[in-house]
Amino acid sequence: VLSGCGVFDGSEIHEASAALVSLSREGVKYSIFAPNIPQMHTINHLNGQEESVNRQVQTYKSARIARGNIAALDTLVANDYDAIVFPGGFGAAKNLSTVAVKGPDCEVNDEVQRVIVDFHKLKKPMGFCCIAPTIVAKVLGTGEVTVGQSKNDDGKWPYADTAQAIEKMGAKHPNFMTDKHLLNCFHEIHVDQENRVVTTAAFMCDADFHVVHDGVAAMVQTVLKMA
Repeated sequence: VLSGCGVFDGSEIHEASAALVSLSREGVKYSIFAPNIPQMHTINHLNGQEESVNRQVQTYKSARIARGNIAALDTLVANDYDAIVFPGGFGAAKNLSTVAVKGPDCEVNDEVQRVIVDFHKLKKPMGFCCIAPTIVAKVLGTGEVTVGQSKNDDGKWPYADTAQAIEKMGAKHPNFMTDKHLLNCFHEIHVDQENRVVTTAAFMCDADFHVVHDGVAAMVQTVLKMA
């Protein structure tokens, strides 16, 4: 499920690509979806400024990543699929939800909420990376998800305060490296077995591209094993 195209106003392109490469490498038959709604705003990724033009999440932005092969999220039927994956990027917090504006008091897009609830009821695994774990935390109001770290002591976790928002939503936030009994620290993912949710931090950390790619790949591979 995509939320646009570009880290500051849509899906994080490298995370989306890493997920698609991992699915393709495993020989998985997959479909790509996005809600057919206007995105919150359009950001100039060179200077960070908001632009006056606005775009549709599905038809104009997400379709770029999907190479045009994308469907509206309201056509997604959970019974037709074994699992679901949500890449991150601020689009998850701006278009799929209002986390970027309202924090723990956010709303989740109706279709996004429906899809997550349907997969959860069917006990089908779900994968979320970067800021996207906030969405499942808000929808379920329980469970365990991670965005990596709850403190920015080493300067590598600029969005660490997201962990506090997650806990205010009712979910628990285990930290990488420190809560080793809860985490697969080799690939830096977390598995909530009860809720069938797999999360990884991706670009919530100021990490190298290959590290993010490896974490997303581990998330996808774990979701596939659970499916």
